[in-house]
Amino acid sequence: MTSAQPRSLLLRRILAWSVHLLTAFSAVWGFLALLAVQKGDYRTAMLIMVASIVTDSLDGTLARLLNVKKYAPGIDGALLDNILDYFTYVIVPAYALYVAGILPEGWELAGALSILLTSAYQFSQVDAKTDDHYFKGFPSYWNVVVVYMLTMQIPPWISLGILVALNVLIFVPVKYVYPSRTVTARRWTLALTILYGAVVTYAILQYPQTSTWLMWVTLVYLLYYVGLSLWPKKPRKEEPAA
Repeated sequence: MTSAQPRSLLLRRILAWSVHLLTAFSAVWGFLALLAVQKGDYRTAMLIMVASIVTDSLDGTLARLLNVKKYAPGIDGALLDNILDYFTYVIVPAYALYVAGILPEGWELAGALSILLTSAYQFSQVDAKTDDHYFKGFPSYWNVVVVYMLTMQIPPWISLGILVALNVLIFVPVKYVYPSRTVTARRWTLALTILYGAVVTYAILQYPQTSTWLMWVTLVYLLYYVGLSLWPKKPRKEEPAA
């Protein structure tokens, strides 16, 4: 082994462990978002939620690129990701639902607890993320839901109706696109996802004077996402027998 090889191996291990650190940083984003919600600073809370989504979108791709299973095998990256996703995608928005006046008076606690329970089921399914890289059932994008409820100032009773409908959809075994791992229309999906994130971030920066029409425009992406998710999937090819 040449002297360059140990240095190369060390660099690969440092990069691999850095990916785990990036994933773990979602815990920081989640805690800061809770503090912002507690202070009533919903714009900052939403921006931090966006930061946690960006982190979650990047870490898996980087983990595969840098082969963390080989160079940082002491950490279960998938388990770490699931724990922190439940925190940032479910617990943080549940707290926002409870304190931000989004839901009808008297329904705040029930609404928050409902997504905690249904999402616990969604996250713990053995095929919550399918082998062909889809989410089974509504994938608990509660942080995105809260962003829409706040920026569009959706009436509380309508917000409650949306909450109930999405809770039910968690149990409906529809396969939803995993944007960063989709094969169908991959380039279009990634490009539209990045554009969507940029527009939503701009809308959040305007909060509480967000232009409602801007958020309506972003619904085009959500229709695309749902349509792509419902598009007939090609069956996976069976592996040839040994």
